[in-house]
Amino acid sequence: MALHVCSRLTRSCVRVVASRSVILVTRPLTSSCWTHLRCLQHTRVIRYDGAPLLNFSSSSQPSIDVSYEQLKKLLVSRSSVVIDVREPWELREYGNIQGSINVPLGQLNGALQLKPDEFKEKYGGDMPSQSQNIVFTCLAGVRSKSALEAAVSLGYTKVQHFPGGWQEWAERELIQTKE
Repeated sequence: MALHVCSRLTRSCVRVVASRSVILVTRPLTSSCWTHLRCLQHTRVIRYDGAPLLNFSSSSQPSIDVSYEQLKKLLVSRSSVVIDVREPWELREYGNIQGSINVPLGQLNGALQLKPDEFKEKYGGDMPSQSQNIVFTCLAGVRSKSALEAAVSLGYTKVQHFPGGWQEWAERELIQTKE
């Protein structure tokens, strides 16, 4: 079956032919294309550029999901910007991951297009560059996945999300939340 991905996520038009477990990519892959294709973790990606076919497994790409343990290490090392996309009232009500920056999902698209000084003034943290590693988090992983897709559409290439969200974080940290 033919699948056309004219993506707002990759800012380019990539034509792919897909079967159940193989994708044939007929245009050169940019890093943002690879970011998009990382979602297909157990699918073989075959690039065809007129030369002999080359096999690339998207599973060799870094995962877009970050585990609790990985997130803790990233926070300690300060090697990633962690953005919590919940609403401010949720952080006041339930708590937040120490070291994260709160940018509500509804404001994320505009926030990532601000000037760095405007971002810092509005959100209280340094704005990530388009090549910096960003980890999105929310309550349970749904909004953080949407945030990841929005960031990719704006040209951010090293984006991940914590699918367990605040719920897993609070459970693992033994934080008592209001119910």
